[in-house]
Amino acid sequence: MTLRLLFAAVLLVASAGPPLQAVEPSERLADPALEARARTLSKELRCLVCQNQSIDESNADLAHDLRLLLRQRLVAGDTDQQVLAYIAARYGVFVLLDPPFAPLTWALWLTPPVLVFGGGGLLLLRARRRRPDPTVRELTPDESVRATLLLSDRR
Repeated sequence: MTLRLLFAAVLLVASAGPPLQAVEPSERLADPALEARARTLSKELRCLVCQNQSIDESNADLAHDLRLLLRQRLVAGDTDQQVLAYIAARYGVFVLLDPPFAPLTWALWLTPPVLVFGGGGLLLLRARRRRPDPTVRELTPDESVRATLLLSDRR
C-alpha cells in the first residue's frame, strides 16, 4: 500500500511540473523585452505538424522555423498584431491557436455547437418516439392476470 502511495505521489509531482518549452538557446533574442514578446506570441501560434501544440512547445522543424520567423519580424520592428497577421497570411489562419470568427473559420467555430444541439435534438426526438401511444389502452385486470401466468410459464 505504501509503495502505491509513493508511486502516486511521484507521478503527481512529475505531471505537475512546468510546461515543456522547445525554444533553443540559439533562437533566443538578446533583448529580454523582445524575447518576452516572442515567447508570448509563440504561445498563440499552432505547430502545423503537431497541431495541438503551440510552436513554443513543439520540437518540429517547422515550429523551429516559425519561431525564427517570428523573432525576425520582431527585430524588424513589427508590432505583435503585424507579426501574427504576417504569419497567418503566409501559413493560413489555421496557424493561430485562437483563429478569428470569419467565413473561412465558421466551420471550425460552429461545428461543436451544431453537434451538441443537433445531438440533443436527436435525443429529444428519440425520447418522444419512445413515449407510450395514448391510443393503446391499459390491460384489464383479467388480461393482466393472464399475462402474468403466461410469463411465469416461460421461466
